[in-house]
Amino acid sequence: QVQLVESGGGLVLAGGSLSLSCRVSGSIFRINTMGWYRQAPGKQRELVAAITAGSTNYADSVKGRFTISRDNAKNTVYLQMNSLKPEDTAVYYCNADINTRRYQANNYWGQGTQVTVSS
Repeated sequence: QVQLVESGGGLVLAGGSLSLSCRVSGSIFRINTMGWYRQAPGKQRELVAAITAGSTNYADSVKGRFTISRDNAKNTVYLQMNSLKPEDTAVYYCNADINTRRYQANNYWGQGTQVTVSS
């Protein structure tokens, strides 16, 4: 069974930094796209950043402030968040497209981690 376990997050003052990590465990053939989403109270879940083997993609609101990276050897994706703003406050979710077998792929979510930025 595949699991995505997130760590990091917490409370930080505006302008500060936080780092999130998400490790994938279980029966894995290949991890494809990995990404981070967030959901603020009363809002829809939105893509923050995503990373494939050769490219990254960021929401306009975080470009230049957040950096996504991955360590394939550790099956882990990271999100470095700098210059945080109160509007970055949300529950952050890890997401991954994973092949558990050569021709069997599914999309998986982590449990979410709270990021709170105070002004």
